[in-house]
Amino acid sequence: QPVEATDDAFWDQFWADTATSVQDVFALVPAAEIRAVREESPSNLATLCYKAVEKLVQGAESGCHTEKERQIVLNCCRLLTRILPYIFEDPDWRGFFWSTVPGAGRGGGDEDDENARPLAESLLLAVTDLLFCPDFTVQSHRRSTVDTAEDIHSIDSCEYIWEAGVGFAHSPQPNYIHDLNRTELLKLLLTCFSEAMYLPPSSESSNTNPWVQFFCSTENRHALPLFTSLLNVVCAYDPVGYGIPYNHLLFSDYREPLVEEAAQVLIVTLDYDSSTSSSPTVDGTTTGTAMDDVDPPGPDNLFVNYLSRIHREEDFQFILKGVARLLSNPLVQTYLPNSAKKIQFHQELLVLFWKLCDFNKKFLFFVLKSSDVLDILVPILYFLNDARADQSRVGLMHIGVFILLLLSGERNFGVRLNKPYSVRVPMDIPVFTGTHADLLIIVFHKIITSGHQRLQPLFDCLLTIVVNVSPYLKSLSMVAANKLLHLLEAFSTTWFLFSAVQNHHLVFFLLEVFNNIIQYQFDGNSNLVYAVIRKRNVFHQLANLPTDSQSIQKGLQRKKKTPEPISRTNSQDGVSMEGSRPAAPAEPGTLKTSLVATPGIDKLTEKSQVSEDGTMRSLEPEASQLSPERNPSAALSDGEPWSGEASHSWRDRRRLSSASSSGQWTPTPDWVMSWKSKLPLQTIMRLLQVLVPQVEKICIDKGLTDESEILKFLQHGTLVGLLPVPHPILIRKYQANSGTAMWFRTYMWGVIYLRNVDPPIWYDTDVKLFEIQRV
Repeated sequence: QPVEATDDAFWDQFWADTATSVQDVFALVPAAEIRAVREESPSNLATLCYKAVEKLVQGAESGCHTEKERQIVLNCCRLLTRILPYIFEDPDWRGFFWSTVPGAGRGGGDEDDENARPLAESLLLAVTDLLFCPDFTVQSHRRSTVDTAEDIHSIDSCEYIWEAGVGFAHSPQPNYIHDLNRTELLKLLLTCFSEAMYLPPSSESSNTNPWVQFFCSTENRHALPLFTSLLNVVCAYDPVGYGIPYNHLLFSDYREPLVEEAAQVLIVTLDYDSSTSSSPTVDGTTTGTAMDDVDPPGPDNLFVNYLSRIHREEDFQFILKGVARLLSNPLVQTYLPNSAKKIQFHQELLVLFWKLCDFNKKFLFFVLKSSDVLDILVPILYFLNDARADQSRVGLMHIGVFILLLLSGERNFGVRLNKPYSVRVPMDIPVFTGTHADLLIIVFHKIITSGHQRLQPLFDCLLTIVVNVSPYLKSLSMVAANKLLHLLEAFSTTWFLFSAVQNHHLVFFLLEVFNNIIQYQFDGNSNLVYAVIRKRNVFHQLANLPTDSQSIQKGLQRKKKTPEPISRTNSQDGVSMEGSRPAAPAEPGTLKTSLVATPGIDKLTEKSQVSEDGTMRSLEPEASQLSPERNPSAALSDGEPWSGEASHSWRDRRRLSSASSSGQWTPTPDWVMSWKSKLPLQTIMRLLQVLVPQVEKICIDKGLTDESEILKFLQHGTLVGLLPVPHPILIRKYQANSGTAMWFRTYMWGVIYLRNVDPPIWYDTDVKLFEIQRV
């Protein structure tokens, strides 16, 4: 039966109970009951919601001075966390929180309903006030107990930032009760923002999340201190337990749940499509001052705005050190197993790092300015290598590769890779001695040759990264050189080239890598030159690739005999590193969330040419940025090997590849000729023409079979004046687009859905943004 809103005795029983935990609330309020009330007595559900919000508003007004008030606030908070997903899953209820409740009388009862705020706004403002509530979520600054009531509206929350770091120097005394209370309030915030999970993915970037939009607007007077608190709490966290081994086993860590919650709230508030914002200030390089008569610089979302305007070196250092420390946590292989606490929120950290680099170009340049970038690179390569066989971690593979693609667009990244790799993180890869570039190539080779099928769309991206860094690689190890040639060998077999419309791109990318190294870094790369000479037949076969129908058919026949896309044979895989575990597939039954398709490499990147002085200029015609969707090939010049039919999105490509057997797409002689004539083989052919006779002569003269002598000869050789004129260096830089913005949204919410199991906030509700699947 409907219960009157005035029947306080009835409603109070929902939050007056003294000792409940959020787990209790989830057990006491089963899903079936919430849905039944929603269908059968909607007025009761509406009253319950607005009463709970009212209690939060009262708590925020009064400042929660008594234990009883705090208990009521926490119980209402838990109850709303439980109920909200069931309101979002029903389209008829979705507008409920954005309506004003007639006669609810918030605001003294006698003012007009017109002035009343929507329920959602009252809820968000109350939660933000409560997050800076002395003696509840922050340390009180008042020493005396006489004048206890610190007026919650007069306090300057910037003095109550939770942790030292960006823009705040004072580190408050840790207080685990405050941490627990903040965590519960942040969980409620995250639940409010999760309305996004109940809308299907759409390319419309216009569908901003109204909860996030209001929360990150100037209406929220705590926006700055809250943004700073969340960022600092995450970046200052040290899971090792203050440097003492096994410390985490001795006392419970109340900080970790708070850090996880903070990281999740932070990335959700930063869910913003930078490709649509016309404002040039997202990278913080605005010329106008705030005093000009223009709109405030940067996007309306204050969190994105603040993030893009961080600029002090010490702030960047603090953020980078913190993110690197946390990402490296799973790699901290000490002599004492389990001596350090293992954190689980590396995916949220990667999304945060991505947002930092994407929205704040000064931060990106800071990261690349020193070899600190390698402290981010090594953990990413570790995750990529570790997750390559696991179907449930495809999203992690993508974000790792996206970050490396973004970094590889900057010259400094390639230069930094030349630093010798001495850290010995146990990884399931061959042992090698070399640089970080070798590590990157060896891990990429491992992903391509022994990852699972669903990673194929990433091959373009992986090779684009190698192309972007190749002009700067001073000396590849023999192991890495052999890996690159093994990839070329695998990708240039006739069946692979003829079996899908875009497979030949991979060969173009690899040839571009070899050309860049030979033209720009010949001197230190005798290992690669030697590997090219040894595998010269691969290049000759490419140059003489048959183009008649009969040979094409024959090439495709061979495919049926070799089902594996890339054989592991003829790749000399040495012994794996000591202490490493092989990459394992997901346990059957593991839950995973579906992802939307990512844009093809041509949409994901924009070509830039590197000039003599090292500056880059974009090669894309302006028009391409205006009409990316309608004609994907319009933006690409005819001289490019990947024009026209090649510009299919990855999803279409997969369809085309599988369709080739049913006869929808079949390779034709004209098609093969169209790209074969553009294979950039001149430089390599010239190199072979000059060096092969010399190497053969040495072998005959000295009866040599020993590599080291030949390598010595190649080290001292020179091709100056013998090679064609060096081509300009082309870099494919990542460019923001709505496709990736949507991908990040589905990936991020999928991670948050799966990580919140205790309590299972969204489990078994009707989410629409992705599907939950079992491996």
